[in-house]
Amino acid sequence: MAFQLIIVGGGRMGSALAQGLLKASWCSPAHLAVVEVSPDQRDVLARHLPGVSVFAAIEADQVDEGTGVLLCVKPDHAEGAARLCAAAGATRLLSVVAGLSSARIEAVFAGPVAVIRSMPNTPVLVGRGVSAIAGGSQATSADLDWAESILAAVGIVVRVPERHLDAVTGLSGSMPAYLYLVVEALIDAGVHQGLTREISRELVAGTFEGSAVLLRESGELPEELRAQVTSPGGTTAAGLRMLEGRAVRSAFLEAVAAATERSRLLGR
Repeated sequence: MAFQLIIVGGGRMGSALAQGLLKASWCSPAHLAVVEVSPDQRDVLARHLPGVSVFAAIEADQVDEGTGVLLCVKPDHAEGAARLCAAAGATRLLSVVAGLSSARIEAVFAGPVAVIRSMPNTPVLVGRGVSAIAGGSQATSADLDWAESILAAVGIVVRVPERHLDAVTGLSGSMPAYLYLVVEALIDAGVHQGLTREISRELVAGTFEGSAVLLRESGELPEELRAQVTSPGGTTAAGLRMLEGRAVRSAFLEAVAAATERSRLLGR
């Protein structure tokens, strides 16, 4: 039986995308399959995705001209998994593998294949991700629309040229880790000033969430919102002066640059 979509790799990202697609009614469970090499993880997927077929490998009888493949494996296994997809007859593939160019994926296919690369970030696990997509040399606007429809089930999607995906990786792909580090530091700062860890965590997490919503919904620039909180000679101004003196802004610029360069190196 051929499926509408086959997700190759049933880890956290693949599982989240499968659940998001089903929640959004992108397809019925009967038209979705997940390929996962780990027997234990296959058991987990079977419990969490009722009605979805879970296999150890992708086979030719699961693929026809209408089947799309979503590649969600680790970078070390990606080219091998792409070869198996090619052998099964896949002709449209969306890859969320960091650093693996569309040209390298296309090279393992003997015939034409529409490859779309994407870099989603981990908030897709709660349906609030941000994903960038870029088409390979043979991808059409219809292929990009197809890829966007998948990733839109778990967040927002932007389109960029493939040459910008390394920068996307360094910024939004890695950004949750940057923000969690900031959250950790702020929680510790509250504790150092006498708050309990529970209260400090609640204050920091709630303020992050509210600030993000305000930034998106107000339509104001971040520097405008920052200025609204910063009274001349006030407490916030004192704190910001300390952060600027410690070159925090520069540290973020360098962090994104380093992550972007690492993504470029991984793709070579």
